[in-house]
Amino acid sequence: MHSSTITHSDPYKYQSGFGNHFSSEALPGALPIGQNSPQVCPYGLYAEQLSGTAFTVGRAGNQRTWLYRIHPAAMHRPFEPFLSIQNKVIGNFDTNNTVTTPTQICWLPFEIPESEPLDFVTGLCTIGGAGDTALKSGLAVHIYAATESMDKRAFSNSDGNLLIVPQQGRLDVQTELGPIMVAPNQIAVIQRGIRFSVGLLDGPSRGYILEVYDNHFELPDLGPIGANGLANPRDFQTPTAKYEHTSDSWEIVNKYQGEMFAAQQDHSPFDVVAWHGNYAPYKYDLANFNVINSVSYDHIDPSIFTVLTCKSVHPGTAVADFIIFPPRFEVQQHTFRPPFFHRNCMTEFLGLIHGEYEAKKDGFLPGGACLLSTMTPHGPDTKTVEIATMHELLPRRICEDSMMFMFESMYQLRLTKWAAKHKQRDHNYYKSWEGIPIRFNPDKI
Repeated sequence: MHSSTITHSDPYKYQSGFGNHFSSEALPGALPIGQNSPQVCPYGLYAEQLSGTAFTVGRAGNQRTWLYRIHPAAMHRPFEPFLSIQNKVIGNFDTNNTVTTPTQICWLPFEIPESEPLDFVTGLCTIGGAGDTALKSGLAVHIYAATESMDKRAFSNSDGNLLIVPQQGRLDVQTELGPIMVAPNQIAVIQRGIRFSVGLLDGPSRGYILEVYDNHFELPDLGPIGANGLANPRDFQTPTAKYEHTSDSWEIVNKYQGEMFAAQQDHSPFDVVAWHGNYAPYKYDLANFNVINSVSYDHIDPSIFTVLTCKSVHPGTAVADFIIFPPRFEVQQHTFRPPFFHRNCMTEFLGLIHGEYEAKKDGFLPGGACLLSTMTPHGPDTKTVEIATMHELLPRRICEDSMMFMFESMYQLRLTKWAAKHKQRDHNYYKSWEGIPIRFNPDKI
């Protein structure tokens, strides 16, 4: 079995599977038997249902979890504006607070301001997005750059589901349903409304976030691939119950319609002693991805590398796909093997977790990013083209010690002014395609 690029042990306890109905209790007998909300729950707990879909969604797609907790989550003071992060995170991508361009955009690694105390929440910044959180339609792309752990502060997102991609530093993610450790080369998904707090295990940390407003992430349909391949359900891990019973002062930060609010309460939000259901956060190690690829000819469309998808109402078209480009063998014959030159009806946002991207050897670096908008031409850079058209087509390993990912969406993203004017934006990115040799000769086939 493949191993992650991070070798630190993970002492947390998980349940395996994707979309399962899980159950977990931190005290024996804490889960009620036969009834979700009895008049008096075991241990004097309160029953609370967390609904991730409408009550009347069909059984196959219905998502909800019953929590058995010490305090009802409603026990907090009123929410007030959380001013320390206003205007860094947005949820409405109209023309007043964003800009747009069809130009190919690349950012050098986003800096971690180590002299500034930032946790996961205050270190959030929106790069771009589309749609409107109030209409539950669209998505956003964010980065986080944190220098300290969240201290007596929890975060909850009312706008959508978060797919977190750490690039530097392991994250100790305490959720209401239990703790998760997520390292670079792993991902975590935390659904709408679930409260969580992030601790930094290796000092300053940086990463990417995909937020979807419309729907939930699910495994892609495999079709002719058959029953096995890509991301296997058994490799997804959901936490087990672990609770705190304290009378400390806590701050609950809530993202609602793209704005940040905070409420104070006199107990830990992580006081869930037991739970059961299928609406729960999870993690996945990208090293476990089972790559499907061509063994004859042609560079296959990148959809074969889809880990998770958030489907739209249009069949076969995603609100967002999470796609990776892992280590693999390359054996195609009579084929230009790098990603082909391309214009796409989808929008592509790419990030590099570690290593080197196969289609751009210079400039695209870990911690940086690239945005290729709808129908904007893109493809391998000059250096890659020259090498790929000359080397012998022998079987070989590619992307060894590398992991690049892509957020692909049917939406056209608008950039925040922060991202468009960021000092790390590479304004010479267009030069990647300068100097590509023109070999056309009408007299020679």
